[in-house]
Amino acid sequence: MTSSSPTVDWPTAAQIARRVARPGPVASRAELDDLVGGLRTAADDAVEHVLRVTRMQPADVDLGDVRVVDRATWALANTRSMARLTDPVLAGLGGDAPLPESSAARLAGAAEVGGLLALLSSKVLGQFDPYGPGRPVLLLVAPNVLVAERAMGLDGRDFRLWVCLHEQTHALQFATAPWLADHLAGRLTDLLGDLTSTSLGLARAPLREKVATVGRAVVDAVRGELTTPLDLVVGAEQKRRLAEITAVMALLEGHADVMMDAVGRRVVPSVRTIRARFERRRDGEGAPRADVVLRRLLGMDAKLAQYRDGAAFVREVRRTVGVDGLNAVWAAPENLPGEREIADARAWVRRVHG
Repeated sequence: MTSSSPTVDWPTAAQIARRVARPGPVASRAELDDLVGGLRTAADDAVEHVLRVTRMQPADVDLGDVRVVDRATWALANTRSMARLTDPVLAGLGGDAPLPESSAARLAGAAEVGGLLALLSSKVLGQFDPYGPGRPVLLLVAPNVLVAERAMGLDGRDFRLWVCLHEQTHALQFATAPWLADHLAGRLTDLLGDLTSTSLGLARAPLREKVATVGRAVVDAVRGELTTPLDLVVGAEQKRRLAEITAVMALLEGHADVMMDAVGRRVVPSVRTIRARFERRRDGEGAPRADVVLRRLLGMDAKLAQYRDGAAFVREVRRTVGVDGLNAVWAAPENLPGEREIADARAWVRRVHG
């Protein structure tokens, strides 16, 4: 199977996401111009501060393109990235791949992906995409930034720079470790290939079995027992691979979270206020029960755990061997922490630094 005959109609998925996504906040033209201009300026300014606090040394300080986008454009960009990552998986399935000739099946896949992206499009503030067409790209979702700073009563300039500090740290990670994008893509492709192959049984199962599986997911989410939607379909080997990817993502997110605060109040005067209010927002303070359930179904609580576990790892390594010792993690794939090392930073220090 080739990318010319996908099992998901990606353009349709993007159109569905555009139609289903909630509209952005109401703002005057002057407010929107200030928001877009402020985000672009913040993205540029953040690079110097991130280089200073991380002491990372990329071969090229050009970290990629910056785009300030709306929710629909973010969803479109993600359908393109998803297509690039999943096409090799579908090609590798060969004769076992689901047949592409059913337009109904392809539209069903598009509806599922489009609906998911529509839900996520209102929650993402920024995203660094190392798999952008041609070169990496940083997407800043303007309406979501505006909603967040209004809801939390934050200084707009400070908050926009703070968000960009996090995302430009991600850009710097991939620039400093140019092997990282291919490494992650390879691991993800292997995992998706396994999941797709072993999930074909569920795909061919009777409707009642599919409904029962989804029903169990909803019940578990309400009870708080669903860690991630993948728990429904992964086996032991797949869990090991997933844990490996999760450990790397925890490192990336935790490192960015620590460094965005490390610039200090001289750069972001209200950084402590922002962090305190943002953590309460992350924890769902004041959110309706339906939003809490939705977060669990989308795996967002597991994502939050990545931020916190990774940040704890980064802080402990930094205390033990300093910032330069921490930066050894970007030297080679074998220096990345494993699942157990994310929870035991000193074990990583012993393995890498002796």
